[in-house]
Formats: sequence, C-alpha cells, structure tokens
Amino acid sequence: MIITDTHTHLYSESFDADRKEMIERAISQNITRFFIPAIDSNYTEAMLALEADFPEHTFLMMGLHPTSVKENYKEELQHVETMLAKRHFYAIGEIGIDLYWDTSTLKIQQEAFRYQIKLAKQYGLPIVIHCRNAFDEIFEVLEDVADEKLFGIFHCFTGTIEQARKAISYNMKLGIGGVATFKNGKIDQFLNSIDLEHIVLETDSPYLAPKPYRGKRNESAYIIKVLEKLSEIYSVSEEKIADITTSNSKDIFGI
Repeated sequence: MIITDTHTHLYSESFDADRKEMIERAISQNITRFFIPAIDSNYTEAMLALEADFPEHTFLMMGLHPTSVKENYKEELQHVETMLAKRHFYAIGEIGIDLYWDTSTLKIQQEAFRYQIKLAKQYGLPIVIHCRNAFDEIFEVLEDVADEKLFGIFHCFTGTIEQARKAISYNMKLGIGGVATFKNGKIDQFLNSIDLEHIVLETDSPYLAPKPYRGKRNESAYIIKVLEKLSEIYSVSEEKIADITTSNSKDIFGI
C-alpha cells in the first residue's frame, strides 16, 4: 500500500525542530509520496533543501500563494517564471483566491491567478487551487480559461456537492484532508456520491489536523486518519482508498 500526501508544507518553520523524524514517521506508515506546494520566494530555498534531503519522496510545485499577492506581486510572479525556466516542477501551486484575510487585493489576486494558469498551460502542468471564501470568484476565472489544457487539484475542498461537481467539471480532482473528519466539516455527508476517481488525499500540514489531533500541529503521518474516514464514508478498504487516490495523484502529477 502506497499513500500519497498531495499537499504538505514540510519545509514549514513548524517542523524545524523535528523535520527528519516527522517525515520518517510518515514514511514508516507507507506515506511515501509528498507533493510540496510553494508560497512565495521566501520559501524557495527551504523547499529545495527539503528536496535535497528527501529526493525520492518529495515533489515540488512552484507558484505564488494568493495571501502572498501584495504590492510586489509582479516581482514574485517573475520569480515563479525564473524558477520554472530553470528546472522541472510537478505543478503550479498553490495558486488561487483568498478573501478570508484580505478582500482589498481581489483584483491583483485574480490577475496573479490567471497569469499562473497561463504558465501552467505553457509548461503542460496541473494547477493546485487554494480557495477560501472565494468559490464564485474562482469559478469565474476557471470558466474563462477552461479548455483541454486546464487540469489539477482543488486543494482542501470544503464546498457543497454542487461546488464539488462544478470543480470536477473543470477537470479538477478534489483534495480531501482533515476537514472530512470534523463534526461540522459537512463534506463527509455527500462525499460518497462523488466517485473516488475524483479524489486525492492531502494533509495541508502543518495546518488542518484531523480528529483526534484537531487544533494541534498537523503532519503527514496524520493522513492515516483521513484514509480511515474515507474508508468509512465509501465503505471500502483503506488499501483501496490508498490505491485509487495514489493512482489519481499519478494521473495529475505525471509521477
């Protein structure tokens, strides 16, 4: 059984004290594939160092996170372009729109999102979407850019069944993590009406730890709790969930 964490910030400062042990804990539980989203240029060196330490297990993305879209966003986008020209990345992400922290940057967030989708198509890469309080705004952009070159993952999906189907219609897999284990998470109530071929697993560690770790630092090993919950929701074995979601991740990332 191979388990894939399609979204984990293993380079985060939250892991500085025990990163090696934390990653080895996950690997010992068959969680052996870690896809690493970017935030902004401040984290690029840490991401590259992580890859150097765990080359067989870590797969890097490149992109500008919507909460890092500030006055210098054009310079940050140039950094993304420069890095893409230098070496291979497995996705453009995480990118999108976040209206939870700051609504005043909506216009430039939309611009950065569209620009990075264009880069993804240019390089034949998937996109990994961050959406917070912004489903309508995300779908508006996707509607404009939808074509056979658009594909990827709707990271940390927390929407309704209708929004899930809409995301899937744009060739997106749904990234399912700790929220599926929450009492008020709601997605557990309809997930079994979404075919497993549209689902990938993620932690978003160090954020959004599943039950019974909710409120604590999340880590990739805790994806086991998400796996257990999906096994319960879909009434199939944990091995089958792991096999299908890992296969789905290979379809998206090409590895």
